Amino acid sequence: MALFDLPLDELRAHRSESVEPEDFDAFWAKTLEEAREHELDARFEPVDTGLSTVEVYDVTFAGFGGHPVKGWLRLPAGAAEPLPLVVEFIGYGGGRGLPHENLLWASTGRAHFVMDTRGQGSAWGGGGGTADPVGAAPAYPGFMTRGIEAPENYYYRRVYTDAVRAVEAARSHPLTDAGRTVAVGASQGGGITLAVGGLVPDLVAVAPDVPFLCDFPRATTLTDRHPYREIALFLKTHRGRSAEVQRTLSYFDGVHFAARGRVPALFSAALEDQTCPPSTVFAAFHAWAHDDKAIEVYDFNDHEGGGPFHEAEKLRWLRSYA
Repeated sequence: MALFDLPLDELRAHRSESVEPEDFDAFWAKTLEEAREHELDARFEPVDTGLSTVEVYDVTFAGFGGHPVKGWLRLPAGAAEPLPLVVEFIGYGGGRGLPHENLLWASTGRAHFVMDTRGQGSAWGGGGGTADPVGAAPAYPGFMTRGIEAPENYYYRRVYTDAVRAVEAARSHPLTDAGRTVAVGASQGGGITLAVGGLVPDLVAVAPDVPFLCDFPRATTLTDRHPYREIALFLKTHRGRSAEVQRTLSYFDGVHFAARGRVPALFSAALEDQTCPPSTVFAAFHAWAHDDKAIEVYDFNDHEGGGPFHEAEKLRWLRSYA
């Protein structure tokens, strides 16, 4: 399928109809307060990778519920003073991969922290190693409907909390500069980046690429591609629960986190993207509250978005911030 969503001129005017819960801020303040009752306990173990230009640390920290979450910290070899920090979040189904992978950001002279996504890491890439020890009510296979009966139980409550704690863990290392921290990610990682951008007030920039988890009311009725399709298939079986499900999702909608964005942002969207439809990305972009924001549009691309071309754009853009 080629262009299936709104024309570009309408995308530039599109606004989400997602309704923000009245207790959105209170819900997340309580969630993070409870998480911080557990010691962060960030541990950095050096890894012998055979690399000569990058040093890698195997990281474990306490995420939601005090559960152990894994990550990699990559530093340019021989770094002696605190470096600008890029914290990266991973796409749906992937994990942190192997220690020698993903060397781009460390190669720019920055510290690079990549968070493993709990329960994922078995669909593509080099795998992951973080369990999700929390049970859930009946769900469609995948992650989108786990605990969807209530926001307190929803899977992404744990993931977004892990992500905030990942920033805190990365910042705790003596060779990272907390005052020059950037969040980046694509697809699911882009959606998590938006959540972090709304929950961590002192980042210097964010770069969500073709972000997932945005404008749920539109996404779940516009595309029949997974992962959004998981929600529709759940509701196909559990008839009459749409309002309940949309209420839960409203606490995790990137549009509402974007409304709390306090720093410069670079988005990307692809006009043939059926996984994260461009109108849902533009909805989050328009909601982003900081005036210094831009969106790169890739006219004839699907969910791969700008790929290496957009990586080059991010490298140029980030020079101004970290």
